Amino acid sequence: VLAHFAELLKKPSPENALQNPLRLLRLSPKQAYTFSVAFLGWMVDAIDFFCVAMTTTELAASFDTDPSKVTSAITVTLMLRPIGALVFGVIGDRYGRRIPLMVNLFLFTIIELASGFAQNLPTFVGLRAVYGVLMGGEWGLGNSLAMETLPVESRGIFSGILQQGYAVGNLVAAMLYYAIVPRLGWRALYWISIAPAAVTIVLAYFLEETNAWKQARQSQRSSAKRYHQVALDMLKQHWLRCVYAIILMAAMNFLSHGSQDLYPTFLKKQHGFSPKQATIGTVVGNIGAIVGGMFFGYMSGYLGRRRTVVVCVVCGACFIPLWILPSKFGQLLAGAFFMQVFVQGAWGVIPVYLSEISPEGFRATFPGLAYQLGNLIAASASQIEATMGENNPLPELRDGEKVPNYGRVQGILIGIIYCC
Repeated sequence: VLAHFAELLKKPSPENALQNPLRLLRLSPKQAYTFSVAFLGWMVDAIDFFCVAMTTTELAASFDTDPSKVTSAITVTLMLRPIGALVFGVIGDRYGRRIPLMVNLFLFTIIELASGFAQNLPTFVGLRAVYGVLMGGEWGLGNSLAMETLPVESRGIFSGILQQGYAVGNLVAAMLYYAIVPRLGWRALYWISIAPAAVTIVLAYFLEETNAWKQARQSQRSSAKRYHQVALDMLKQHWLRCVYAIILMAAMNFLSHGSQDLYPTFLKKQHGFSPKQATIGTVVGNIGAIVGGMFFGYMSGYLGRRRTVVVCVVCGACFIPLWILPSKFGQLLAGAFFMQVFVQGAWGVIPVYLSEISPEGFRATFPGLAYQLGNLIAASASQIEATMGENNPLPELRDGEKVPNYGRVQGILIGIIYCC
């Protein structure tokens, strides 16, 4: 452990000197197309996921329940993502990424559409459970496609861009919420939000398998061992790396879901801001996320992957007070912006880092499964925040009703994760 800390404190190697970002962004048409499809896949995944976070209060009113009960849908979605990561990861490593990606996108589009027809909370949670399995399979497939196609020197900056497909999806979900829900209701949001996924399915049809997958598959075919035997050998040899990756992703998922999923509800329920203002808060936070992900993804090529994460964690912890304590809307916007700059700055390193530490032949399974097992551990983040916030309300009443203290719980949880 001390050796790792000593390594983090070392000056970056001259070999990793900062490069011209414009040069790093130059890709061949095939590379640009493959990366674009991977980015869009993650973006539409995030759009569908954040529809629930955006409509928590509307769902609670429609189903006559508390927001903390509705957040169980988020918890279930996150908990079941490892199943999808394992199933689609294994299929992707054995049979290629293109067809599994298309099937995955098609199925979760159907589930998203059906979510808009749910008549009660159990039905809605059940649909989101199936969606969680499908959502878990997309990231590993898209990440392996992108990282295996990109030039080695460009993977840092494009890792940051790829992961911000999640932030862009959140941003698009917020804008759709603002444009649709006040006029047409929450159900229309789920029906209309499938349009980007339908376009992505068509684009994925024209993808080509990567040379890295073809070579790994040829190596597996020439081996006398079957796939499950190769997987067991990998686990025996790299079990410590697997454990490390899962713990890392648990912390990272607590960080992202703990700082994002309940924030619109925090603005509306605790501070009494309008849905329009809550949407603005989400948009500003996601602009910060996009900026942070791209910048720190680029800087990770110079600082190194782990050192970049440490810088983001230290800086992000400094902005917790500005993120939750002010009563003025403008100050909360500033806090949301800088919080997401550093949260998603750290996340911008994750796609390339997990790809780099993945054992050969498992670049769809290892990153996706490690990511989603971490998600499983952190699945209850928003529900913990919602339940504890409701059970520990503010001292003063608003219109004769208790006001949940979501901000304090969010601050404590994110502070603990930053310290870890």
